[in-house]
Amino acid sequence: MDATAPVYSGWQARVPQFLAIIIVATMVWSYINPADVTVWWAEMIPIMAIFAGLIATYRAFRFSNTAYVLMSVLLIMHTIGAHYTFANVPFDWVTNTFDFERNHYDRIAHFSVGFYAYAAAELLVRKQWARPVTAMFFGLFFIMAVAAAYEIIEWQFAVIEGGDAGIEFLGSQGDVWDAQKDMLADTLGAVVALVLFAFSRSHRRSY
Repeated sequence: MDATAPVYSGWQARVPQFLAIIIVATMVWSYINPADVTVWWAEMIPIMAIFAGLIATYRAFRFSNTAYVLMSVLLIMHTIGAHYTFANVPFDWVTNTFDFERNHYDRIAHFSVGFYAYAAAELLVRKQWARPVTAMFFGLFFIMAVAAAYEIIEWQFAVIEGGDAGIEFLGSQGDVWDAQKDMLADTLGAVVALVLFAFSRSHRRSY
């Protein structure tokens, strides 16, 4: 077990397990009669890979509860989006309330991608691979790189798959600036997560 892992007691010690149960339950629900099976697998393969990675590394490196909660937001939101396809998630109450021209569920999911900057910075600081400020910059640039890479993957899937599946996976909903706005949402999510990290105690344990 990582010697720098935060020590929790009582219900706080079981937060990661509780989150894992919620994520697994959401995945099972999502797999039952999805809107498009091809899109579901395309959306869920990276999510399942992230989840499996967190499980596999849990004993070797236990992130803080804050990091696990933040990382779980994307896993849950993306799994819900995979079930309906992101453009068709029942989100009308938000769209109507704010008089949006499109379903912005995917933008919020992209925003949650940025939350992984917190975990990236925490990992670097606790391993003493970088000072807090450097770790935070790495977390920001890491998310920006992932955001750009994912938009390229979306583009290539849409080109190769074509048809309705390609359109649904791309999820642009007719917005010509969709890719750029998605990357901005990822980046803004990272900024928010890193501000939270800056005020947390997790970056002070090792220095």
